[in-house]
Amino acid sequence: MATSIAARFSRKAAASAFSGCRYVTASRSFSAEAAKTISPSSDLVKWDYRGQRKIIPLGQWVPKVAVDAYVAPNVVLAGQVTVNDGASVWNGCVLRGDLNKITVGFCSNVQERCVIHAAWSSPTGLPAETSIERFVTVGAYSLLRSCTIEPECIIGQHSILMEGSLVETHSILEAGSVVPPGRRIPTGELWAGNPARFVRALTHEETLEIPKLAVAINDLSKEHFSEFLPYSTVYLEVEKLKKSLGITI
Repeated sequence: MATSIAARFSRKAAASAFSGCRYVTASRSFSAEAAKTISPSSDLVKWDYRGQRKIIPLGQWVPKVAVDAYVAPNVVLAGQVTVNDGASVWNGCVLRGDLNKITVGFCSNVQERCVIHAAWSSPTGLPAETSIERFVTVGAYSLLRSCTIEPECIIGQHSILMEGSLVETHSILEAGSVVPPGRRIPTGELWAGNPARFVRALTHEETLEIPKLAVAINDLSKEHFSEFLPYSTVYLEVEKLKKSLGITI
């Protein structure tokens, strides 16, 4: 009796094992056939998602860039940032308007590797937004935070402008200058140093050259702007899809 029961269980175990082996073999053969029959389409676009985003919306705030403004491909604009007509923001700059507004005025330029930020509030009680008005040249590697630069000024390379600082019109900061919080640079003067100190008054001829420099950089930005498509190339994929579906419209 015990022998017959054991034989019956062994036959069932052998049958289940055989069916499982047959299922595994069948699934392997099916997957092998599927791998042979399924091949990637020649129309498949190989997107590279490692690319840097130029425009970064934050909540309800979306950076605004004028039609004729030049913003280099590897620039980061985040949040409350406005780049007005004729302005240019060059390679590697970061304009982070996540706490307050940042404005780049008409025909102004922010050169390579500059960082511009704006705080929630200024300890001096002055406006905390960062405002760069028209015909302003900001030299490369400069750091601007919650400051105001009036029209027709030059900020030298590697300069630092802290919260609440004000650069009045027709003024020049030498390269490497550091403007402490709340410091005012009077109109028509040249300042330099760390902290920035008065050097001398500018001549009339020097003040006339300030907007000319901004215009010259604006003309140069147009040459760079012509090398990049102002719109994305998604329309090429749409046209290809319409052609494959026989859509003539």
